[in-house]
Amino acid sequence: MTALALAAGAGCGEDAPAPDLAVEARGPHPVGTRRAVRDDATRGRALTVQVWYPAAAGAAEADVPIAELEAEPARTAYADLLAQADAGCPTRTARVAVDAAPAAGSFPLVAYSHCHECTRLSGLAVAERLASHGFVVVAVDHAGNTLWDRLDGQALPLDASTLALREADLGFALAEARAASELGVGGVVDPGRTGVVGHSFGAVTAGLHAQRAGAAVDAAFALAAPMENPLLPGVTITSLAIPLGFLVAREDNSISELGNELIRGNFARAAGPAWKLEVADAGHWSVSDLVGLVPAFAAGCGAGTRQTDGQAFTYLDAATGRGLTAAHVTAFFKATLEGDAGAGAYLTAGRPAPVVSAEQR
Repeated sequence: MTALALAAGAGCGEDAPAPDLAVEARGPHPVGTRRAVRDDATRGRALTVQVWYPAAAGAAEADVPIAELEAEPARTAYADLLAQADAGCPTRTARVAVDAAPAAGSFPLVAYSHCHECTRLSGLAVAERLASHGFVVVAVDHAGNTLWDRLDGQALPLDASTLALREADLGFALAEARAASELGVGGVVDPGRTGVVGHSFGAVTAGLHAQRAGAAVDAAFALAAPMENPLLPGVTITSLAIPLGFLVAREDNSISELGNELIRGNFARAAGPAWKLEVADAGHWSVSDLVGLVPAFAAGCGAGTRQTDGQAFTYLDAATGRGLTAAHVTAFFKATLEGDAGAGAYLTAGRPAPVVSAEQR
């Protein structure tokens, strides 16, 4: 049975598998990571690329300050921002083995696209969870559209021209991960099993790359934004016949209830198998490791105002938001790229408690 058939059948019939709760914790592999600056000569863009991967048995994982994964001057800037941020909001450490040798094997490849004026490390929790469960994950700083560009006053606009740059960046990062490049994972990547995931602007980026790449991408997941988006045209959801996943943050006052309705519309009109989860008390940044790092990323940690009714409330715990995001993204790609029926069942199990709606169509 194909991975797609297994995923589509999970949760149906008398012999439906139990949800695989293993996705809620780190998997059996130690997690390696490596950073490299790669030159996309055809476009004249130098891009910082990060990979996370299953490391060889015995690799020495350590709690590494997240700022240490950056090069200067971003390293010092990141550390300074963390020193000023609420202790319970942004991620502060990565549990990784830096520059460890990859494990032997052939692993699915997933690319992560960050949000507008964010960084490649904004999906760290997702990347670590996936790598620990046997995936290679690659993320790229979309040069000109990062947090560091914004702080320098040189950021690119949120528009179609920037979207086109970002989509090509994602394709370049995937090609680098598959190749014998400085990233060092080309020998363990299975090029026949590829997924893309993105947050906010990254969700649109991931959708556009899946559309343009055709058969080279097998599944795509959108976090807190619709792939087909009237503000950033380019993706036609009905043209994507691959499995799609969507996360709706119920209290997302960045894209508002209108944006959440657009996500629901993407799900309803998906041409292939699709999954959607909706999370109570989650803000736009609840899925991100950068939540609360700067004032613009505050909506997702601490006190807030409900975009649904204007009442004061407290966002769900930041670590909980990142954890449930990592669990569902991991389950989605285990189901769609590996044919794991238990992972497919997890996507409609409504776990953990902040998930108030979990659907498949």
